[in-house]
Amino acid sequence: MAQSDYPSRPIRLVVPFAGGGSTDVITRLLSDKLADALGKPLVIENRPGAGSTVGVDIVAKSVPDGYTIAVTANSAVAPGPLMRTSMPYDPIKDLAHIALIGTFTNGFVVRADSPYKTMREFLDAARAKPGKLTYASAGIGTSGWLSGELLKRRANLDMVHVPYKGAGPAAIDLVGGRLDGMFESLVNATPNVRSGKVRLIAVGSAKRARSYPDVPTIAELVPGVVGAPWFGFAAPAKTPTPILQRLERDITGVLRSSDVRNRLEDLGMEPSGAGAAELLAHIHAENALWGPIIKSMNVIVD
Repeated sequence: MAQSDYPSRPIRLVVPFAGGGSTDVITRLLSDKLADALGKPLVIENRPGAGSTVGVDIVAKSVPDGYTIAVTANSAVAPGPLMRTSMPYDPIKDLAHIALIGTFTNGFVVRADSPYKTMREFLDAARAKPGKLTYASAGIGTSGWLSGELLKRRANLDMVHVPYKGAGPAAIDLVGGRLDGMFESLVNATPNVRSGKVRLIAVGSAKRARSYPDVPTIAELVPGVVGAPWFGFAAPAKTPTPILQRLERDITGVLRSSDVRNRLEDLGMEPSGAGAAELLAHIHAENALWGPIIKSMNVIVD
């Protein structure tokens, strides 16, 4: 079939996360818009498992004809693989990265009655009481854990990390007064923030969150401390260049439209719309940032 006829049939879109989550919601929003641009529907297939590597591996090993693509994430491409002893695919050599969807913002929250009203107060207390303050994340290897470790190193802090098997149980313990703080995505934190159960005192994005313009970034207090889960699109590595160019053009076009950007921001995402070259540069930058931290912690999540 001539590449100029692409696409001539529906495209399989593998989402390496379970249905119903924030990533799945965002993917379905984008797939509807992308189907209009491509002129063919996208059939979503949720294939969760092994930190999102199961679904991405399926795509890496698929026929490189443009009819199987994946939603990719930091856990499957960068820096997640740095924490694994082995990978079923090479995140650079076995995938053709197409476009960066965007990043989720991590926030740092404390309980509503916390004595720490601001991030500066929390950091000052951590310096004054080394080894006493606790902060939680959704587990070793998650973006919240990475953000905490980077903060500790850049600010020279001694805080105690308390890992959980998900954000939900950690949030319960935070509200219950068993923790001092927590790194959590704004998508998950916002319900408790709006209900008054917790206070958002900083965000981990490069700039202030649209939904919380009065909340400072951590980097405003500790330069260089950023970190947020990112998501993109990829195809098998040997997919023909004209097909990759068509996908890049249509995906970035959708992501740059104002209505899509507004909806993604409402869901707590910082939309990007960057193309293949910028996404690849972002992947290398993520590995360069987190690699030394992961190595120093000697953490394996297999």
